[in-house]
Amino acid sequence: MLSAGLGTIIWTSIAFLTVLFLLGKMAWKPMLKSLKEREDFITNSIKSAESANNQLSQLKAENEKLLAEARMEREKILKEARETGEDILSKARKASVEEEQRILAKAKQEIENEKAAAIAELKSQVVSLSIDMAEKLLKREFESKENQVKLVEENLKSATLN
Repeated sequence: MLSAGLGTIIWTSIAFLTVLFLLGKMAWKPMLKSLKEREDFITNSIKSAESANNQLSQLKAENEKLLAEARMEREKILKEARETGEDILSKARKASVEEEQRILAKAKQEIENEKAAAIAELKSQVVSLSIDMAEKLLKREFESKENQVKLVEENLKSATLN
């Protein structure tokens, strides 16, 4: 059987307590301190990660909001551009119709002017030809004195005295 003597138990206990005291002073406190620091680091890291995650969520929400606003702004700009384009096109069509009508009216006026000028020129030529023909006829008629007298007598008979 094994039996331990009282002295051995006391010296073993003293040695154990001394080792326990030395370990407590030299090893346990630094290990506990190191574990506490690590626990604090992990806690802070978790809090930082949660904070970063919250910030990321906020940024994502802000980005979505900005993206929605940008889409609305884009739609507004496109709508305004379409309206402006249609307005410009409408004005251009109206201006072209007005210009076409103005050109047609001017062309009609020019045609009328040219027609009137042509008619006047034609009348002038007809009058000139008529005068030339009448002159030639009268020269032939009045070549003889007898024809002149006859013409005067006819005119006197047809003329009525008042």
